Amino acid sequence: MNTKKRSLEVCLTPAIYDKHAKDENIVVVIDVLRATSSICTAFANGVKCLIPVATVEEARQKKEEGYIVASERDGYVLDFADFGNSPFNFTPEKVKGKEIVYSTTNGTRCIHMASHSREVVIGSFLNLSALADYLIQQDAPVLIFCASWKDRFSLEDTVCAGALAELLLASDKYETICDAVTASMDLWSVAKNNLDAYSQKAAQKGRLASKGLDDCIGFCHQLDFTSLIPYYTDSMLLAKSPGINGKSQAAE
Repeated sequence: MNTKKRSLEVCLTPAIYDKHAKDENIVVVIDVLRATSSICTAFANGVKCLIPVATVEEARQKKEEGYIVASERDGYVLDFADFGNSPFNFTPEKVKGKEIVYSTTNGTRCIHMASHSREVVIGSFLNLSALADYLIQQDAPVLIFCASWKDRFSLEDTVCAGALAELLLASDKYETICDAVTASMDLWSVAKNNLDAYSQKAAQKGRLASKGLDDCIGFCHQLDFTSLIPYYTDSMLLAKSPGINGKSQAAE
């Protein structure tokens, strides 16, 4: 049995991703407000798959090819898109059984940046415990990748990274010499007793509120809404559930 502990790191912004990037990593992309929360919600509500694209041009081309497109930039729904990036857009009526192209300001870019890795999975508060269980079952180093906002530090993503790091380190299967892990866990220790109140401090809350898009903030900070783990494969996002004995089961 392999008893060697696995490495755990946090990357606080895409601007320094290259300092952390390793092909053997499982990368957890976190964009609490709102991309990865919306992705988790879409799978919880039965979407068949999401096709993340990094650019507006790619999203527009997919729309011309006949795909349903969910896409925004800076919070605004693109003029050709069917809907935007709130988790409340991804209702069962809109997404169940559908293939949907998805493009956002920050989150989908990070998925593509990390695609060289052993695996890319999607993390949020909404699937926190299931995600931790899944990662603990694997035998690989983990990099928690905060999507941030236009390469700038993001409070909500870092707090979520700290919550996940705490669960992983508590399993005694991980070790870290990464200051960003320590910093994110320290923030989580301050935030976790009243996460709703702490989330109001995030700059992204203000950005969303200025556009009337902050109605989903409480939902995005809800713990364990789903047990599904979205993951990137063959240029699309699918989802699975943590299984037993280190195996995972595909979502229905």
